Amino acid sequence: MLLCRISAVSQSVARWGTSVRRGALLHPALSFNTSRCQNVSSTDGTVHPAAAQGAGPYRDSVLLPRTEFPMKLTGQNLIDREVQIQQECGFAELYSWQRERKAKKEYCLHDGPPYANGDPHVGHALNKILKDIQNRFEMLRGKQVHYVPGWDCHGLPIELKALGELGTSGLSPLQIRQKAREFAEGAIARQRAAFQRWGVMADWDKCYYTFDGTYEAAQLKVFQDMHSKGLIYQDYKPVFWSPSSRTALAEAELEYNPQHVSKAIYATFALATLPPKMAEAVGELGSISVLVWTTQPWTIPANQAVCFMPNAHSQLLLVATERVSSLATLLSTELETVGTFTGTELEGGVCQHPTIPRKEVPLLPANFVTMGKGTGLVHTAPAHGMEDYSVASHFKLSVECIVDEEGRFTELAGPELQSLSVMGEGNDAVISMLKAVGSLVKEEECVHSYPYDWRSKEPVVIRPSKQWFIDIASLKDKAKEVLAKVRVIPESARGSLLAHLDRRPYWCISRQRSWGVPIPVFYHKETGEPLINKHTVSHVTQLFSEKGSDCWWELPLESLLPPEVLKKVKDFSTLCVTDYERGDDVLDIWFDSGTSWAAVLEDSRADVYVEGKDQIGGWFQSSLLTSVAVQKRAPYKALMIHDFVISEKGEKMSKSLGNVVDPDTVIHGGEDPSVSPAYGVDVLRWWVAESNVFSEVQIGPNVLNSARDSINKLRNTLKFLLGNLQGFDPRTQAVDPKEMHYIDQYLLHLLRNYSMKMTDAYNDFGAGRAIRLLQAFITRDLSKFYFSIIKDRLYCDPEDSLGRRSCQTVLEEILDGVTRSIAPILPHLAEEVYLHGETMFRSGWIKSSPVWRRPGLEEAVEGACAIRDSFLSSIPGRNAAEYELTIEIEPGLLFELIESLQDEPTSSYSQLTELMMSSQTTLTSALPRDLPADALISNGSFLINLEGESQLSYFKKKFLYTIISALADIHKAVVLAV
Repeated sequence: MLLCRISAVSQSVARWGTSVRRGALLHPALSFNTSRCQNVSSTDGTVHPAAAQGAGPYRDSVLLPRTEFPMKLTGQNLIDREVQIQQECGFAELYSWQRERKAKKEYCLHDGPPYANGDPHVGHALNKILKDIQNRFEMLRGKQVHYVPGWDCHGLPIELKALGELGTSGLSPLQIRQKAREFAEGAIARQRAAFQRWGVMADWDKCYYTFDGTYEAAQLKVFQDMHSKGLIYQDYKPVFWSPSSRTALAEAELEYNPQHVSKAIYATFALATLPPKMAEAVGELGSISVLVWTTQPWTIPANQAVCFMPNAHSQLLLVATERVSSLATLLSTELETVGTFTGTELEGGVCQHPTIPRKEVPLLPANFVTMGKGTGLVHTAPAHGMEDYSVASHFKLSVECIVDEEGRFTELAGPELQSLSVMGEGNDAVISMLKAVGSLVKEEECVHSYPYDWRSKEPVVIRPSKQWFIDIASLKDKAKEVLAKVRVIPESARGSLLAHLDRRPYWCISRQRSWGVPIPVFYHKETGEPLINKHTVSHVTQLFSEKGSDCWWELPLESLLPPEVLKKVKDFSTLCVTDYERGDDVLDIWFDSGTSWAAVLEDSRADVYVEGKDQIGGWFQSSLLTSVAVQKRAPYKALMIHDFVISEKGEKMSKSLGNVVDPDTVIHGGEDPSVSPAYGVDVLRWWVAESNVFSEVQIGPNVLNSARDSINKLRNTLKFLLGNLQGFDPRTQAVDPKEMHYIDQYLLHLLRNYSMKMTDAYNDFGAGRAIRLLQAFITRDLSKFYFSIIKDRLYCDPEDSLGRRSCQTVLEEILDGVTRSIAPILPHLAEEVYLHGETMFRSGWIKSSPVWRRPGLEEAVEGACAIRDSFLSSIPGRNAAEYELTIEIEPGLLFELIESLQDEPTSSYSQLTELMMSSQTTLTSALPRDLPADALISNGSFLINLEGESQLSYFKKKFLYTIISALADIHKAVVLAV
């Protein structure tokens, strides 16, 4: 489709042409009449005719490009133009328009909700622009795009920022929630305004927010479904606990600090009772101790066992055989082997607890024991380790918590430890106790990876707590099965997705905070037994849908648990609402966002989720698990996973380093334009598209300047096209294909290939590949080839001549194709080209035609180009128009192909001469007898694909040629082809 652009006319032109079998001959060439224009040449599409430099005597004798389209925009002019384009071209209405139009297919990209706790940053820009590029491409392709932006609005980080230094002291849950809501709404407003400014296509009045009552109700429906299936349960077990935030955390809420420093110790547990087989073997060796290693000495008081690997070999002093050499080095001593036992021979042994008199702990087998570090025997505190807890569950060991919510020892740890911080003075106190009783063998600093609270940036501990959990173990196999059917981009990320599934036996979903969706459970005041079933949850769900989750605290208990609901409970006759109290816990925010598929998606399934790699263990996982639990399928057909943004120097962005790049400053400029110029939105979008988003994405002045220069080069090409289409009316002036020049038909052939490759690139989320295709097409096929050949026709042929109109018809198609191909990435620039007509985004994708594929034409032109390249390489730095060529080709396929470009033996105006860029070309079948003495001679070859005996088989045949060239005033040039 040809649309109205600056000073152009809107009209569709019928596609034309017939397909040509590879190797077929073409129609006789069309000749054209022209006057050669000196000083009218360029290789980059820039308009540089000498006559354009002033009002010279020949200015009116050439048809120079004329357009108001600026080659570059800077400063406030750039900002004003972008805002003007957004307003005049209906950016705000585009999403609603495409949702209302008829379409055969829908494309659903589900927006992972950004966290509503701060200002927009370049990470947001990378993610939102990537999504918008894909959405705009799919919309241009004719699909109805479903994209609803959303925000994750609950959680501790928002609560902490909203309350600031006030904390929660003295505030009711409703007061805390009101302050958190106001803070989140402010962050949402700032982020939404930025996303709109970036040109992201959406209905910004119909977003989703996880604090909306309707969303919360949909979330509770998923909760109820999973609870009814036994997948959600309450239990007392170790969880990651943040003393700084005083709440349980899920794996996805942890950040691992690889430089954490712990005080590691080697300590002994004296064997009070020898294992039977050991007792028989060791005889009178005296006392024996078990040597253990731990990076968390504070857990020693909670020890309930020492574990060993069943198949390992141990020696006295009891350590694993595999660790003897390393331990000797670490302890700076020689270790003499006095006995060796298998792990199973240690069963039945009992150790004396080193710090608690009269407490004994057993030696137990455990498969989690490894030989990578330590001694091969593991101190086991079930209350403070996930694997330790599994041992306790199997052997019915006690699980006593000796650490409170603030990370301090309780009275169960003993008077000398009570109230001490386990991560500080409490840890030191335990080490001193071990030293005092002679159990401390060595103390050292250990640098290792350790979990931190993702928001407070403080270390966490593991402590047991009564929480609500999701049974991931029951979902794992089905999750892996459906994940195998999901397309993962890049495929290398699939392993990480599976690894996160494997290491999560359960998911703690309860949080001890106020700002979140309340878990709809009631507890008996005396027994503490929870009351929760489909009837109670359904009633609360309906209330949340109507009033929002604040009603959990606003309404009296009788409204939350009315008699008609209580009657549906088994043995209700013995129950009374006054016997219960509402629960205080809220749901994990990953459960909030992980149920967005149920609240937002029309079919509960999206074509694709697009997020950063941190969501491999976050939103991707929580969405997968909840969806598999409820609908036994993944909520997405594909995952596109991008990396993070870093500084130009490869550093993580940090305010302290001063390397944070603000997207608003990128677009509008900083206080000093010489340091921080206004780049505009399209430069930011080009940066996103051009980057390899599957590895760390760098941004900085050099990257942005390069993006701006690339866009300006593109603008230069568009300006050349627009300038040469000034006044061209495709309704009356487009040339019929039968009359077109072959070089023009060949460019349509290349344009079709270009459009197909661009389509494939976007289909594969390859915006970077699309940019490389664009630049190669403009540089190689247009600027260095086509534009350099056609300028004589454009500038010097009569305005309404066949040759000029043929060229303009192709330029119109090129402009249309190039503009549409870059529209998903550069919507402002694309609309600027079409600013005075119908908005480009409402008229579809590139309209290439299959009849543009011309194999015979392709070989004729490319054969001539091969000869031309040999000719030009023989006269480096000289003007080709100064030379004459005589082409002699032995009868055959190559001769017939070249002959189709020139039907006269000698011509100064043939299409072959135009391709050669020479002053005259002669085509004969016999080599001249007399050649100029100073003629230049060069040789070359050209391969042509030919059909074999089968229509499906091809072979290549080489045609050789020799080139002889001479200056036009005294010589002729001969090309011999064999």
